[in-house]
Amino acid sequence: MEQGEGQNRIEGTVEAVIYQNEENGYTVLRVDAGEGGLTVVGCMPGIAPGEEIAVTGQWMRHASYGEQFKAEVVERRMPAGEKAVYEYLASGAVKGIGAATARRMVEEFGADALHVLEEEPERLTRIRGITRKKALAMGEAFRLQMGMRRLLEFLGENGVELKLAIPLYRRYGDRALETLRENPYLLVDPEFGVDFSTADTLALAAGLDGEDPQRIEAGLLFELQHNLNNGHTFLPRRKLLPATAQLLGVEPERLSDGLDALTERGEVVEERVAGEDACYLAELQEAETYVADVLGEMSRRELLPPDGLDDIIEGIQNAQGIVYAPQQREAVALAARRQVMLLTGGPGTGKTTSLRGVLALFDVLGLETALAAPTGRAAKRLGELCGVEGATIHRLLETQFDPHTGRLVFAHDEQDPLKVDAVIVDETSMVDVPLMRALLSALRLDCRLVLVGDPDQLPSVGPGSLFADLIRSGVLPMVRLTEIFRQAAQSAIVRNAHSVNRGICPPLDNTSSDFFFLRRRDSVRTAETIVELVERRLPRNLGIPPDQIQVLSPTRRGTAGTAALNRALQAAVNPPSADRAERRFGEYIFREGDRVMQVRNNYDVMWQEKDGSAVGMGIFNGDIGRITSIDNRNEVITVDFDGRLVEYSPDMLLELEPAYAITVHKSQGSEYRAVILSVCDGPPMLLTRGVLYTAITRARELLILVGEDQVVARMTANDRQQRRYSGLRWRLGQEF
Repeated sequence: MEQGEGQNRIEGTVEAVIYQNEENGYTVLRVDAGEGGLTVVGCMPGIAPGEEIAVTGQWMRHASYGEQFKAEVVERRMPAGEKAVYEYLASGAVKGIGAATARRMVEEFGADALHVLEEEPERLTRIRGITRKKALAMGEAFRLQMGMRRLLEFLGENGVELKLAIPLYRRYGDRALETLRENPYLLVDPEFGVDFSTADTLALAAGLDGEDPQRIEAGLLFELQHNLNNGHTFLPRRKLLPATAQLLGVEPERLSDGLDALTERGEVVEERVAGEDACYLAELQEAETYVADVLGEMSRRELLPPDGLDDIIEGIQNAQGIVYAPQQREAVALAARRQVMLLTGGPGTGKTTSLRGVLALFDVLGLETALAAPTGRAAKRLGELCGVEGATIHRLLETQFDPHTGRLVFAHDEQDPLKVDAVIVDETSMVDVPLMRALLSALRLDCRLVLVGDPDQLPSVGPGSLFADLIRSGVLPMVRLTEIFRQAAQSAIVRNAHSVNRGICPPLDNTSSDFFFLRRRDSVRTAETIVELVERRLPRNLGIPPDQIQVLSPTRRGTAGTAALNRALQAAVNPPSADRAERRFGEYIFREGDRVMQVRNNYDVMWQEKDGSAVGMGIFNGDIGRITSIDNRNEVITVDFDGRLVEYSPDMLLELEPAYAITVHKSQGSEYRAVILSVCDGPPMLLTRGVLYTAITRARELLILVGEDQVVARMTANDRQQRRYSGLRWRLGQEF
């Protein structure tokens, strides 16, 4: 055993498998390394007692179990000698072989039993009780296991995360290693999430030429896939070729043939869109075209309004005890006459009242209506405002995980549409093109659709500027609410949000009761003030507990960015305690009671309602929960996401971050009783009017800006918006 700084290496024999997760391969082993037993943890699917292993990795200290060795590269050698072979087979490592069968195999074939099992399984029929069918099945199970072993060895030798073995094997089966050797660039697929440079290094090390068509095509596909994360549904050819050339270190003219080949195979679609030679990934072009076609068709469909519509609206007003403003009444009436409509407006303009009116109208018409939103918090808030349960769009469509492809699928589509007559979607500015395509495909031909949102908020994280494009197209029937109602106008939060939206810096004079500015000239004092507000001042002076306060920042970095603020806030409001278990993972210490956020979509994680009434799949980027328990013995962290309990194993903790402070982008679709916004200097692309407007509109009762007044002024003036290449508006225009 070697031990020292950085990477270490141990060699030994597997004594026992303490824990193994069959879904992701995470394993805890007891290894005899010649100096007593050691605990080794990491991704080692299918490993069994009796195996000889050599492991490269790092030592770490577990809160409950002490010193452990975290495996990063694992070399596995098959057991040698009759005793080791017997222990391996008797452990249940191979499906269909138990202790009794293992003993008979070793008695018959000695140390060659494993060779016989893999290469000549039909010879096993010499053993009493083993039929030819059973022998072949045992041989097939062992060959599959050996395929996984060799895949793991290949990944480890090339510095690729071992946990990728499971999804690779799930998609490619026993040809996974062969397929990976033939095309290392498949690792760049979003399912695997490997950086292009890693896959590229692997390919070049295997002897691939720098201008090989496979490398060029992989680079082009990666560039298009990568830019989906920047909001683009396509890239112009004039930008795609130079960007990919820079990625690959080749001349741009070398790439045209590769792009043409991808187009001929249908992996990329190139067409003239809004004056650009637009290059799409095929599935994005199909999604954008589908959305334009379906919404265009729905927008042309006029419905026969019910008799006595005015009387119906009067009755709804009386039942709700209100009188609609003209624009609100127009929205309710439009929902009666058109199959699809847009409802938009800023804070305080009566979107919620209009929504309730539309929902009441649908009830009068006897329509089964579903309420949906992109995030769990937005769906919950929508349901509370309308008095009817809301659901995320993913949950409405019933997200499922396809074990064969490893991809997200929905139970509801054209073949199995939703059994509803109308769907109302709130926070539509957060919906990207692929998700809208999925929703539209699940609607029956006569289903009504109401899309609600605020186009001045930040756009969706995913590709497209869907809601803004729908509005700007002028094609879909729309009501834009512009009147700020008297009660809302009394709120400085509402008034200042509209001022910022018009490019007018809000007054920072602290003369209102819900909008405050605390000037701090440096980021250290800004962070100290934010912690003080959360820990003491707001709870003591205003009775707002820390769990109803959300700290926002435009950036993750810096002393007043979310990373540093999370450490400081955790220490202040949830410090170490003997009665709160904790677990260190990377740069974070997770502790019972912590507020945490899921930071990437995980479609195959299972959750269960707290009361046990239901189970489901999928936790999504931006979902916020609270750690209810940390079981260090079984290495499980349980998080409560608004009543849905999820268990996180160690390998899943990369998807979890503290959420005492979050970026403004991550706060979209949510509303908080009190919001504290850090306003310190930072990159101009983050200090924009849209970021400030979105942050202000997250606050329900109280907003406090802490930092520099010049930064507030710069954000208000900076109406810079990153251009998103999208063809949806153009396609809708072609419809008419």
